[in-house]
Amino acid sequence: MQDISDDCTDMRLLPMNEVLKPLAWLKGTWRTKSPGAGKYPTIQPFRYCEEMSFSSIGQPMLNYSALSWKPDGKTPMHYEVGFLKIIPDKNKVYMLLSHNFGVTTIEEGVVEDKIIKLKTTHIGRPTEGTRGPIVLELRRQFALVGDCLEHTLYMATENTKLQEHLHAVYIKKCETDP
Repeated sequence: MQDISDDCTDMRLLPMNEVLKPLAWLKGTWRTKSPGAGKYPTIQPFRYCEEMSFSSIGQPMLNYSALSWKPDGKTPMHYEVGFLKIIPDKNKVYMLLSHNFGVTTIEEGVVEDKIIKLKTTHIGRPTEGTRGPIVLELRRQFALVGDCLEHTLYMATENTKLQEHLHAVYIKKCETDP
């Protein structure tokens, strides 16, 4: 087995990029304070726990991931990863996401104070291997309310109009937590 060269040791993380200052309040790991609420006309209402992470490695974007699980059995439900970018010197943002159920989304919107409002401009899906109903539109809002992060997601499918699907309140994990 070969030794790893000095060129391939751990990457050096840089300070948060200056353009991200309007989004700095999001940075960190957030976990649901109590189970969130999921609902939709075509499914039974449900509860979920979730952990979201917004991190910076020094590039002009926040890296994002969100993992949700069932509160009872602690089994996974949904996973999404992506990037949140801000257009420098403007209050416009966009989020690029890949969801584990076979969809990619581009969501565009605005950041005002400590509120981000996004809506889909593009939804991509594989030609095979996904189930309906097809998601046609997503809208979401992240809002810092006191020390808590509130996230609400609205969804429209080929069978339903745009309506609230998910809502949860998150608290920031301490930086010393593993």
